[in-house]
Amino acid sequence: MTTTVESETERVIVPGRGGSRRGTRPRRPGLLKFGHWWWALPGVVLVIAIHYIATVFGGAFAFTNWSGLGSFDWIGFENFRRIFQDSSKLLALGNTLFLAFGSVILTNVLGLAIALGLNRGLKTRYALRVLFFMPVVLSPLAVSYIWKFIFDYNGPLNTVLRAIGLDSVARAWTGDPTWAIWTILIVIVWQQTGFSMVIYMAGLAAVPVEIEEAAAIDGASLWQRFWHVTLPAIRPAVAISTTLGLVNGLRVFDQIMALTGTGPAGATATLATEVYKQAFTLGNFGYGAALALVLTVIILVFAVIQQRVSSGREED
Repeated sequence: MTTTVESETERVIVPGRGGSRRGTRPRRPGLLKFGHWWWALPGVVLVIAIHYIATVFGGAFAFTNWSGLGSFDWIGFENFRRIFQDSSKLLALGNTLFLAFGSVILTNVLGLAIALGLNRGLKTRYALRVLFFMPVVLSPLAVSYIWKFIFDYNGPLNTVLRAIGLDSVARAWTGDPTWAIWTILIVIVWQQTGFSMVIYMAGLAAVPVEIEEAAAIDGASLWQRFWHVTLPAIRPAVAISTTLGLVNGLRVFDQIMALTGTGPAGATATLATEVYKQAFTLGNFGYGAALALVLTVIILVFAVIQQRVSSGREED
C-alpha cells in the first residue's frame, strides 16, 4: 500500500516516470507547439493597419496640397521646399533639437546621480524612490498647468525672488521670448528624471559588488570606480534611457501647448506643434503631413545612430 502511494506521488510530481511505467503515449503537441500564434493575428493586423499603413498614406499626403477635404493635387517636394525656406519652421526645428538634446542630457545625468545615491543603504531609499518616480505617472498636461502657475508673473517663483530682494530677476517667465523655452525644458526634466532613475537603478542592480570592492582595495578612487567599473557595466541602461529620452524629447507637445501655446510669437514652437497647427488649425493637411514626415525621419535617424553607437560600445 505504501509502495502504491509513493509511485502514484511520483507519477504526479514527475510525469516522465509515471508515464513510462504505465506505457502511456506522450501527448501530441499539435497547435500547442506553435503557442497558438494565430490568436495574436487580429492584434497584429490591427497594429499594421493603424500604425504602418496609416503612416504610409499620411506620408503620401505630404506630397500633395490636400486641405483635409475634397480633392488634391500632387505637388511633389514643394511642401518640403517651403519648410526649409520658412524661418519660422527652421526655428521650430531648432527648438525641437534643443528640447530633445537638452532633456536627454539633463534627465540622464540627474537620473544617474539619483540612482547612484539611492543605490546605497539608506533607510529612506524606498520612500525617496517613490517620490522621485511619482512625477512620471502624472499627466503631462496637468503638471504643465501647475508649473504655469508657478512661473506666472504673480506666481510662487517671483514671490520668492521678490522676498529675497531679486525684484529685477522676476518676470513673466512663460511670456519672455528668451526664457519661455527654458521653462518648458525645466518641466520636461522635472517629470522625466524619475524614469531615467528607474532604468539606471535596474542597471546598477546587475553590477557585481565584488568588482567594486576589489577596485576599492586596489586603491581606486570613487570617481575611478564609477568611470572604469560602474559605467561600463550599465551601458545597456544608458542606451535604453538615452534612446527613449531622445524620442520623447523630439515629439514633446503637451508641455508646450499648456505652458506657452507655442508663444510668445512662435518662440517655443516645435515641429510637433507646427504639425498640429498646420493640419488641424489652418487646414493645410498636406503641409502638416510634410512636417510630420520630416519629424519622423529625424526621430528615426537619431534613434538608429544612438543604437549603432551603443551597440558599438557594448562590443568593445
